[in-house]
Amino acid sequence: MPESRSSAERDLVWIPGGTFLMGSNDHYPEEAPAHSVSVDGFWIDVAPVTNRQFADFVQATGHVTLAEKVPNAEDYPGALPEMLRAGSLVFTAPKLAIRSNDIRQWWSFKFGADWRHPLGPRSDIRGKLDHPVIHVAYADALAYAGWAGMDLPTEAEWEFAARGGLDGAQFAWGEEFTPGGERFANTWLGTFPHLSLKPQGTERTSAVRSFPPNGYGLYDMIGNVWEWTSDYWSTRHPEPAAKSCCIPSNPRGGPAEASYDPRLPDIRITRRVLKGGSHLCAPNYCRRYRPAARHAEPDDTSTSHVGFRCVRRTNNQL
Repeated sequence: MPESRSSAERDLVWIPGGTFLMGSNDHYPEEAPAHSVSVDGFWIDVAPVTNRQFADFVQATGHVTLAEKVPNAEDYPGALPEMLRAGSLVFTAPKLAIRSNDIRQWWSFKFGADWRHPLGPRSDIRGKLDHPVIHVAYADALAYAGWAGMDLPTEAEWEFAARGGLDGAQFAWGEEFTPGGERFANTWLGTFPHLSLKPQGTERTSAVRSFPPNGYGLYDMIGNVWEWTSDYWSTRHPEPAAKSCCIPSNPRGGPAEASYDPRLPDIRITRRVLKGGSHLCAPNYCRRYRPAARHAEPDDTSTSHVGFRCVRRTNNQL
């Protein structure tokens, strides 16, 4: 079991370096091909950064998140002027079953939604200080990490830590999603997106450490909130090199140019890799509650189901 270190500021776990099988050939195409990757040892937050921790950062620095700023019209050619207001994307469950996968049926841009007001200007985070902070864009997560003397993990570091020593296993806890009927992560319970079988008031994020840790003692690596990594998005992993046992991890995931969304040729916003799935992942819709799963997120986008955790790289255990 990797060593844990507590401090007044944060609780970190040491992850020893090693080589592991990254990605998967059995699920979504962007996870392929499975390939060997080596990572050096590093410290990682035991859980996602919470509202309480992020509030300390904001109080100390005066940081204003992207969701709290009015967008620059020059960055969004063609945008309706009335939409250029501060806000963020919020999930709202439809009242009835739906027949298409048009995400606009459950995602909407809400003016005034931000980390302090997760559902809009009339909401707050009272009683949720130990929940993961949400509505943070990539720059917000990176700013927090820098203030804490840390960094955001690469995709390879994140996946290595999430596997908890179970190299090649489908889930962070083994080969079954709910072994013995036990839930090991905060994921959707019911039929996404309209029917949640969770008790009222618990349909969204949960307090960190509410579910069992993985083999490295890390909480919420799967489910609860997606987590930012520093890697630029790519539609596939690199092909394994011939006659090579392993491919070194690229700390920034390849060229930024390749990460632009081809569906938005006029909006040049780089995309990063998200990992871990969230409380919205469900067997009938998004089976990305696995270490190998990955998702693209524009750097400028914040939502009600994306957070982050930090790493500290060092050649020695502290």
